[in-house]
Amino acid sequence: MNMERIYKTMRNAGAGTIAMGIVVATIGVTVGVISIITGAILLKRKSEIEF
Repeated sequence: MNMERIYKTMRNAGAGTIAMGIVVATIGVTVGVISIITGAILLKRKSEIEF
């Protein structure tokens, strides 16, 4: 009975870790794409900037 509890706990921890990894990877890709787009817009409009 005790080994079954340990197995279920390990299974849940593994599934949670995989899910968290997928979420973090998705957020990382999204932030990267947004950063690239923002940088491209800034480079495109650099001639409009006056100091």
